[in-house]
Amino acid sequence: MTRSFEVPLFSALGRVVVLVADTDEALAFYRDVLGFTVLHDQATDGYRYLHLGLPSQEPAGLWLMTATTDRERELIGQQCGGQPLLVLYTDDLDHVSRRLHEHGARVWSEQEDDTSRSLHFADLYGNIIIAAQLTGPSA
Repeated sequence: MTRSFEVPLFSALGRVVVLVADTDEALAFYRDVLGFTVLHDQATDGYRYLHLGLPSQEPAGLWLMTATTDRERELIGQQCGGQPLLVLYTDDLDHVSRRLHEHGARVWSEQEDDTSRSLHFADLYGNIIIAAQLTGPSA
């Protein structure tokens, strides 16, 4: 069932929270390996607000949030219950694959069908991310 609103409730996707053990370590992976940029980095009252985004996709992005409780630490890398955390689109999956392998990322499940090519990889903490290149008519 599709429901439309005369006036949209939201204007954009803001941040997806990613629990991490170390924000600097996670920043290095997401920025230096995956190409995210820092949208906002501020420390307030001992708490760091580190928001990352993809070039040309602002304001949507990731909020790398340091896990502070035992329960949050248990969820690092598993906050989606073993399902993908993100799907990232690319125009060049071969380049993405090479870059991930060069940086020692765990890559698996490279697939191709009539409309796309994709692969799965894990971030530093085991979060599953899918990189996909659309190849069909809607690409």
